[in-house]
Amino acid sequence: MPIERMDHFTIVTKDAAATAKFYNDMLGFESGPRPNFMFPGAWLYNGGKPILHVIQKPEIPEGSGVLDHMAFWGTDLPGYIAKLKARDLKYDLRRLPEGGPGAGVWQLFFLDPNGARVEIDLPATEVAPEGA
Repeated sequence: MPIERMDHFTIVTKDAAATAKFYNDMLGFESGPRPNFMFPGAWLYNGGKPILHVIQKPEIPEGSGVLDHMAFWGTDLPGYIAKLKARDLKYDLRRLPEGGPGAGVWQLFFLDPNGARVEIDLPATEVAPEGA
């Protein structure tokens, strides 16, 4: 039974509203309907699908697993860089080496308010930002 696609990611946070706002602002997600769970949280949608679930807890549980990063495919590299700079957020911009799979694809990494690393992959045809 092969995996067909990624369904969603879940982030545990102490502040669901701030986390939802971050992803809505940075990645253009939209907060949307969520089942009536017995705990606070948010479901964030992209293209009409809930792809990021946010669970609010008073403390982040130890041993709940580590999310190294979540990767998304996007466009408008200059727009993302501008958003990060406007919010004074540190980021790491890389480019996949030529001669291999994904040659020239841009990889933009930054942290969400909970310390989870976000990656946005962008086409190799994107214009390089100044200083890249």
